[in-house]
Amino acid sequence: MLMIPSSRLLLLCFLVPAAATGFAGTITGTVHARGAVEADAGGGDGAYSSHKFKFADRINYEQLRDFVVYIDQPMPGAPFTPPTKPATVEQRDATFVPHILPIMVGTTVSWPNLDEIYHNVFSMSPAKSFDLQLYNSDQPSKSVVFDHPGQVDVFCAIHSKMHCIVLVLENPYFALTDDKDRFVIRNVPAGTYKLHAWHERVPGQTIEVKVPAEGEVAVEFSLGLGNLPKY
Repeated sequence: MLMIPSSRLLLLCFLVPAAATGFAGTITGTVHARGAVEADAGGGDGAYSSHKFKFADRINYEQLRDFVVYIDQPMPGAPFTPPTKPATVEQRDATFVPHILPIMVGTTVSWPNLDEIYHNVFSMSPAKSFDLQLYNSDQPSKSVVFDHPGQVDVFCAIHSKMHCIVLVLENPYFALTDDKDRFVIRNVPAGTYKLHAWHERVPGQTIEVKVPAEGEVAVEFSLGLGNLPKY
């Protein structure tokens, strides 16, 4: 079951049949984000002390978390069998926990409401549209099968700050970074692949990586707005 413990130290990794052959390696690495250089160099910083802008929160890119790294291409062994146990996103303290949930296509996700107040779980995303309507902790949890790949943004129709993302991926070779921005993807069949790093707030980055038949390969990602086209 794809759940992130409060310690944030668990790295998501998945066992696949290729590991049994001995021709599988491990991808490790880190992911970081960077902001606009011009803003960091003093682009009107003094104005933030004014009454007009003192409540304007600035993003600290160094504190961004919840990066997802995955192999973004067809893989040997496909199609893959999704896990039999559902993943879980809790509605707790008027928040979806976890905020980012990477899963493989075909996975069932359970949405228990642990609050005594009513919540609603719905999505308008092309990859999966649904509405679980209203329920609270006195009622049974509801579930959704995510049967198409893509990014699914989920909201509560009552509470404006309740938002999470289910990232539905086409193979089991993915990982969510830990609290130190590290990731591990184990038991990857030997070969050369396109490895993609994703974040909801900054453009992603793709790096070609050669996975050895045994051992590991290290990769470092640096995400930023520089990956967007200029106009």
